[in-house]
Formats: sequence, C-alpha cells, structure tokens
Amino acid sequence: MKPTTIQSAAVITATALALSACSSLTPGENAAVFGTGAAIAGTGIARAAGLGGWESLAVGAAAGGVAAGIAYVVAKHRATERQRQIAEQRARVYVGRVASKTSGTAKKKPRYIAVDTVKDEHSSPKAKKAVMIYDTQSEEFVGNNVYDVQSTPRVGTTAKFDTYSAEYVGTGG
Repeated sequence: MKPTTIQSAAVITATALALSACSSLTPGENAAVFGTGAAIAGTGIARAAGLGGWESLAVGAAAGGVAAGIAYVVAKHRATERQRQIAEQRARVYVGRVASKTSGTAKKKPRYIAVDTVKDEHSSPKAKKAVMIYDTQSEEFVGNNVYDVQSTPRVGTTAKFDTYSAEYVGTGG
C-alpha cells in the first residue's frame, strides 16, 4: 500500500472516532470542532489544488467559518407565551409567502426554519437575536426553546441549532 493511502485511512478513521463523541457537545463546542475540521480540510484541498500557502490558508479559514455555522448560540431557554406567539405569527407569514409563489422558480420550502422572536428577561445580554425553530411540514415548533444568537445569520443561510439545521428566515416577511 502507498504511504499516502495509509495516512488517508488513518486520518479518516481518527476523525470518525473523534466526531462520534460530539453528540454531547454544546452548540458552541460543535461549531469549534466542525469549524476547525473544515478549516484543516479546506486548507489541504486548496494546497492539493495548487494554491500557495497563504491562499490555501485563506480558503481553509473561509471553509471553517462556514462550517462553524454562521449563528453562534450563546444561550437556550424556554419560550414565554409572548415569544411563542410572535414567532408563530412570523413563521406563518413566511410559510404563506413561500406557498403563494406560483412560478416555476418558486423556492422550495425548507423543512426547518429559524424565525425571530423577541428577547425577554431570560435572554442573554450577549444575544443579538432570539430565534425559535419551526417545522414547516408539521406546522409546529420543534420544541419550546428560544435560542439566543450572538451573531445573526444572513436570511436564507442554514445554521445548526441543537440537532436541527434550519434556514434562517428572520421575521418571515
């Protein structure tokens, strides 16, 4: 066997073992693990494609930032009735808007969406936004949790919240 094949197999096996322990990590810890892994992989791929040292490092850093999941969750807490009502109204606006598009280029509705709600006394002082996760198929929230995010994702991007990858839709309008 070639040494590079053995090295590749060893790296893949070690990565699989390391990632199997990630199920109990917090969202921030998961972002760090997967962001670092993506940065390393991105740098390696860029080097293999012939980019120079600094260029490949820049590509790797960008890949790490994307994989870390644009939204960095700083806190999670139970939603108040008011937060739930506001988030539900905004989710229904989004679902209605997507469903009303009748052209052939209409965007397919994502399964899970992250929709803004209001911050309350339980919100982290570091939070820029408070969001809830809505299942567009069952037309219900996936739980009664509010996620306080330190950096707001761009509308239309996907971020990870606990075990859900949700498209951030903001206020839904």
